Amino acid sequence: MMEKEVMDKRHLRSIKTRQKLLEAAKEVFLEEGFQKATISQMIKKAEVGYGTAYVHFEGKEDILIVLMEDVMGKFYEIAEISFYPKSKEEAENIIHKQAYSFLKMAETERRMLQIFEQAIGISSAVSEKWKSIREKFIQRISKDISYAQENGLARKELNHELVARGWFFTNEMYLWDIVRNERQESVEEIAKTITAVYTRGLYL
Repeated sequence: MMEKEVMDKRHLRSIKTRQKLLEAAKEVFLEEGFQKATISQMIKKAEVGYGTAYVHFEGKEDILIVLMEDVMGKFYEIAEISFYPKSKEEAENIIHKQAYSFLKMAETERRMLQIFEQAIGISSAVSEKWKSIREKFIQRISKDISYAQENGLARKELNHELVARGWFFTNEMYLWDIVRNERQESVEEIAKTITAVYTRGLYL
């Protein structure tokens, strides 16, 4: 029993240390940018030992990938919105809501997404991670399109994965535009426009 208590305490301490490192790393990335940030700065800010830090993470790329998973998890929750429309109008409403929420989240998470964009351009590990995140979204969209096709709402002759890829890339392009502050139009206007173009091409 005593041994289990010791193990539990160790496990709890390990989780807390990992969390402290992630929080410190986020601050350092936001202050320094991806390129200049160092794991030494993160360790110092988190007030943990060097050895302890390397038990949890191999380096700053490894830490950023975990932070990326956390942030993109919020975006993925939007993609996971229940999608069982009974009509084209209902489908359009759900898709518009998803596109709007996705792009609004880009505004909310702008600063961290700026760090991710820097890292994607520099680190092959982060770039590969972004590709796998992208594929997860595409597979989810593809599933929704298949549902619409099977239920006679969308054009059956269209390849659902290709359509899903096109839709995600449209959203991703505007996401980066928002992150870089390159758009004058409102999120609402962008979401409305891209939803109209997408649904009118796909739905019957």
